[in-house]
Amino acid sequence: MGSEARLQVLRVLIRAGEAGLTVGDIQDRTGIAPSTLAHHLKFMSAAGLVEQEKIGRMTVNRAQFDVLKDLAGFILSECCADEEKKAANDG
Repeated sequence: MGSEARLQVLRVLIRAGEAGLTVGDIQDRTGIAPSTLAHHLKFMSAAGLVEQEKIGRMTVNRAQFDVLKDLAGFILSECCADEEKKAANDG
């Protein structure tokens, strides 16, 4: 997620909820150029953060909330670990 544009897309999809958004809707909300947006969505889909569902001629994109919850849990599991270790060593 080392891209501000990807974080922006992810925020938009999270706000949209389970219904997701079409590529056009994401573009309207982010202002990201279509080819650039397609690249970022492909990358995020390959990473498992976004699901893409083809419905007729549209592609609906949805945040993968279970994956994002696991990722957030992993990141936050290390929260303040150094502070706790320092406090134990100082005490």
